[in-house]
Formats: sequence, C-alpha cells, structure tokens
Amino acid sequence: MFVKIKTFHRKKIVAVFALCMAAMLFLIGRLGYLMLLRADYYSEKAQDLHERERSIKAARGKILDCNGKVLADNKTVCTISVIHSQIKDPEGVIDMLCEELKLPEETVRKRVEKISSIERIKSNVKKETGDAIRAYGYDGVKVDEDFKRYYPYGELASKVLGFTGSDNQGIIGLEVRYENYLKGSNGRILTTTDARGIELEGVAEDRVEPVAGKTLQISMDYNIQMYAQQMAEKVMEEKQADKVAILLMNPQNGEILAMVNVPEFDLNEPFTLNQDQEISEKSKEALNQMWRNGCINDTYEPGSTFKIITASACLEERVVSLSDTFSCPGYRIVEDRKIRCHKVGGHGAETFVQGIQNSCNPVFIDIGLRLGTGRFCDYFEQFGLLGKTGVDLPGEAATIMHKEENIGQVELATMSFGQSFQVTPIQMAATVSALVNGGKRVTPHFGVRILDKDKETVRELKYDDGKQIVSEETSRTMQALLESVVSEGSGKNAKIEGYHIGGKTATSQTLPRSANKYISSFIGFAPADNPQILGMCVIYNPQGVYYGGTIAAPVIRDIFDNIFPYLGIEKDVEMQYTN
Repeated sequence: MFVKIKTFHRKKIVAVFALCMAAMLFLIGRLGYLMLLRADYYSEKAQDLHERERSIKAARGKILDCNGKVLADNKTVCTISVIHSQIKDPEGVIDMLCEELKLPEETVRKRVEKISSIERIKSNVKKETGDAIRAYGYDGVKVDEDFKRYYPYGELASKVLGFTGSDNQGIIGLEVRYENYLKGSNGRILTTTDARGIELEGVAEDRVEPVAGKTLQISMDYNIQMYAQQMAEKVMEEKQADKVAILLMNPQNGEILAMVNVPEFDLNEPFTLNQDQEISEKSKEALNQMWRNGCINDTYEPGSTFKIITASACLEERVVSLSDTFSCPGYRIVEDRKIRCHKVGGHGAETFVQGIQNSCNPVFIDIGLRLGTGRFCDYFEQFGLLGKTGVDLPGEAATIMHKEENIGQVELATMSFGQSFQVTPIQMAATVSALVNGGKRVTPHFGVRILDKDKETVRELKYDDGKQIVSEETSRTMQALLESVVSEGSGKNAKIEGYHIGGKTATSQTLPRSANKYISSFIGFAPADNPQILGMCVIYNPQGVYYGGTIAAPVIRDIFDNIFPYLGIEKDVEMQYTN
C-alpha cells in the first residue's frame, strides 16, 4: 500500500513539473514572438500612446479649362483647435476665441473645457484670423494651416464644376467624378506627450507631409462658357423663363466646350443654410434643385428636334426618299385620334425635303408608320437612346420610353415627331452629333488629361468612340437636309451670312397639356458638311412667343456668330460671293 501511494505522488509531481515546463516554454515562445516578430507593431502602439496627431489637409488638385485658365483653385485657411491639458488660462482663451472667431461663448466654453486629447473649435478660418490667434501666444491653442476650395469665377459653370464640402471632398459635378485624382493625401503632425497628455519640452514635432492632388484639365473653354452663360441669362430675363440650358460640343470627338444651366449658383457659397443648424427636408430639396444640372439630370419631350432621328432611321431603312410626296391638310387621323400639324391650314402638297423644312407633323407621322413599331424601337436602341451617354458627370438620367408592346399606332405617330417619351438634352446632343458627323456615336465628356504639379501629363483620358449607328451616306443626306432647314425652312433665324449651318427647331408642350407650358429648343451645327461645333439651346416655359425657331434659334445664331472666328471656322468665300 505504501509503495502504491509513493508511486502515485511521484507521478503527480512529474505531471505538475511537466505542466510547469510546458507553461514556461509557452511563455518563453510567446515572449520571443512578441519581442522579435511583433516588435515593430507594439513599438508603434507604444509610440501612439505618447503621440498626439493633427491632420494636415492636402491641397486639392486644380481644374483648368482647355487653355490652362484656373477654374477651381485652393486658398490657405486655418483650423483652430485646443488641447485641454495644456491650457493655463482658460478664461483668456475663451474670451480671445469668442472675439476672433465670432462664436457664442457657450459654444467655445463647452469645447475648451471638454477633457479630450484635442478639440477642434473651427475650421476654414481665414489665414489673417489664424495669424492673429497665433500671435496671442496662449498655451494649448493650436493653429494649423490647411486648404479650402476656391472658385475664381463664382457662378461660372457651377453645375458642371461642382464644389467640395468642409472635408474637402467633392459633392457634385466634376469634383465628384474625378475625386480620386483631385483629392491628394493628407499629412500629419505628430507631437510627443507624457502619460498625462502634456507635450514634452525639447522634443521636436514629427511631420508627415501631405501630397497634393493631381490637376484636371477639361475641354471647357472659359471664354465660350462665359459668353454662352451671358446669352442664357439674357434670354431667360427677356422671356421670363423658368430656366435655360445651353450646350456646345465638338460632334467629332464629344468634347464639351460649354454647358450652361441658368440660374447658376455661387460655388463659393453653395449652401444657403448654416451648417451648424439642422437642415430640414424641405430645405434639402431646395438645395438639390439649385444644384441640379438640367442638361444631364432632367428629361423632357424633345419635340421636333427628334425629327432628325426619325428622318435618319427612315432614310437608313429606305422607307422614304427625298423625292417622296405627301399631303398635309393640317392634321392626320390615326385610328380614332386627330393629330394636328402646327400649321392649322396645312402645308398642302410637299416633298419629304419640304416636309422637314416645314417641320410638318403629318409627314413624319406617315414615315414613322411606314417604319413600324418594331423597327422604330430597333433604331431607338441602335442610336443609343435607350442607354446613357456615359458623360463624365454624376447623376445622368436615362430615357423614359414606352415598352414596345405598349406602343400602338397613335403612340408611334406621336413619337415620330418627338412626343410621348422623354430624353435628356445631353442625349439629344450626343445622338444628333452622331447622325451628322459621319454616323459614329461619340461619348460627350469634359475630362481631357490629368497633370502633375509641374503641369506634365500623367494620363490622357480616353473615351469609347462607339459604333457606327448610320451609314456615311445617310449622315451626308442629313447634313444637307438640315442645312436646308436653316437656309430655307423653319430654322432661318439661325442663318449667318457666309456660313453653312444645319439645324432643327422644336416647340414641345409639357405635361399636363392643360397647363399650357412649353419648351422651346434648337439644335444647330457648323460647317454643315463637316461639323466642328454643335450647339443646343433649351428654354423652359418662356412667356409670350414660345416658338423654338423664334426665340431659341437666334440664341445659337448669336453664339455661333461670336465664336466662329475664335474657333477658326472661316466663312465660305464662294457663299459670300453668291449672296
């Protein structure tokens, strides 16, 4: 029995010893792992406990127009912060900050007396004010310089450029689209402290320098944008319209030279409400409407400018020829519906050429019905109208279109002259560009290249040229037809002596029809046989005379007349001689 007990205890001791040795080996291994393999990680953690970090904003990349003019820049501002553990004269600090920052005492006191590692009082403070606060020399008050976005031309192209928030991140427009290039990388100021959070004397601050964002150069031309905006504001005032949109682009490559949406807003003051106050849902909606870019965000019934698209599809399908004759008594009866022409008495007998010059609805009803619902929808898709253009701005709206099975004869008849569906102005401009540039779809865009701080090209921005949507023959025919609309037809108010200009007018009624509100528009391009510039003007709810040929066409004419010499588009000498 004694032997058994002795043996039992011996085994017990060995087991305990083995467990202790295993535990010690584990601890030694763990310690070795932490000291050797994880040394850098825990060293960094220890350092963090004794460092206070303050951010240094990176300068945001500039936005330049096609000639290098700065459209979006930065200005130096300051961020004012306090460190509670370092403040020796809290009342003096509070009084000084209230006076210099024009803030209520309650707000400042709450932040100064708050026990935290660092408390931000106010950002985006003018540099002069920051320098004045620094000059007081109060302990615990930090003045850090950073950057605020600045727009030299205020309202110019506000809905295209967009703006940034207090964090210097893009909110709308190109500022959002090219955020990854523009934003840069923030830096840091690292200050060594003791366990109480008090900065150690004689220990220098560590700085991680910020990296500035890249510069974006766009196709917009400041001079053209400025003039187009002035023209839009003029016609909006004259016609007491709700808003006016003007779009100018190169139909050969999709580069946008100007995009105007008046009324614009001041990019340096984009918010109407104090950001410290709670923003109501109603006010949010008002801001969203103010920022809205109608050229890409809003859809409308294009009206007679869509006849360009119907004519192109019918010519491509060969269901109509230039010599085909029609009769217009002032209406067409489709099923049980009488659909009227804009000329109450009718145009009488006319050819297809005369039909497009006269913008005759019955002619386009006839050729639309010849094309048929199926082929009409096929061409709608082929021309890219069912998708988006891919413009490099956020929030592009899609076309609102009937499903094919819901398109009857009446719907087809009205769609053939631009009613019963909705598109965006940018979609109309892009599609018409393709139909007159030789038949190739282009992607409308602003971004051209990305530059570094030395203005050296880092990246050329590329865009999908798209497919051939109509034959070159059809495109040449449309060039000639649309030139005749300006020289002999409804677009004569866009005519400029010495230039071959093509174009189409439109006057469409908004829904509900009973409201008697109209949209007047015109799309024009030049030179007609080799388009280098396409212009579009859309006037929403003009008062008094509202016909597109009367009020929208002259806007594009005046813009063209001023920018043709600037763009190097010369007059036709033979045409001048003939005239």
